[in-house]
Amino acid sequence: MWRYSQAQTAFQVGKTSIGGVPGERPTVLIGSIFYHKHRVLRDEKTGEFDVEAAKELIALQENFSQKTGNPHMFDVVGATPEALMRAVSFVADSTDAPILIDGVSPEVRLAGLKRAIETGLLDRAIYNSLTPETKEDELRRIADLGVKSAVLLTLNQRDFSSKGRTKVIAELLAKAEAANIRMPLIDTCVIDVPSFGMACEALMGLKDKTGFPVGMGAHNAIGTWRGLRTKMGDQAYRPAMASCAAAAAMIGADFILYGPVHHADVVFPAVAMVDAAHAQLSLQAGKIPPRNHPIFRIA
Repeated sequence: MWRYSQAQTAFQVGKTSIGGVPGERPTVLIGSIFYHKHRVLRDEKTGEFDVEAAKELIALQENFSQKTGNPHMFDVVGATPEALMRAVSFVADSTDAPILIDGVSPEVRLAGLKRAIETGLLDRAIYNSLTPETKEDELRRIADLGVKSAVLLTLNQRDFSSKGRTKVIAELLAKAEAANIRMPLIDTCVIDVPSFGMACEALMGLKDKTGFPVGMGAHNAIGTWRGLRTKMGDQAYRPAMASCAAAAAMIGADFILYGPVHHADVVFPAVAMVDAAHAQLSLQAGKIPPRNHPIFRIA
């Protein structure tokens, strides 16, 4: 069984529970949509997109969430305030899953967050993200808008090691408090394949140290792997992505940003398998997972 020095906290974002001891709650999987060069986008500046194709992608993730029992969220990205506001409105109307408000700058993210609140999304909105470089003005404006959850990205520009990621958590939690964030989600910052190992070590340490939900953008290890397609072939891409997500789940990630949402069909089964294995340990210890847990869904 997993043993932590700190009690493990689970937060409720909308209808989704995130955090806790592996095996007792399934891993939350987060697919990205409307990101740079996403195939559904027609104009990145205005945010115009293929509505039917976007609906199909949202339905794909929701379908695999139902099949596996893994809760899901959407990381909604925008290049401009106009684009992110358009995207947030669409996704909010298309699903009841929580939404990460993501953008290329504070102005874009804050515009998206404001639109989320205008559309009644406050209880399921997550600001993505706060970093050690986040300025006081941004924190104040986040607090004024009233969002209660945010991703804290442990990007330490001075020290990229596992310890460097852990060192910045006190600073990030102070920034979260200044922004009136009550449900912090800690992202241990995957940049490439080498950093994936450091992010995994930091994840285990920060779950133990803080008790808060901790996860990562595991897909970044694959998205920046230049030799994957050229040396291994195109067929290696999706298995590598599924393996990366499964590895993060195995070491106890509470949430995984798994990359483009159209890969839900390979990521959800891989992570559900790991979650079922973890849940068996909980059963062995006399703790029964919820009935919608992957261990009861995937057989």
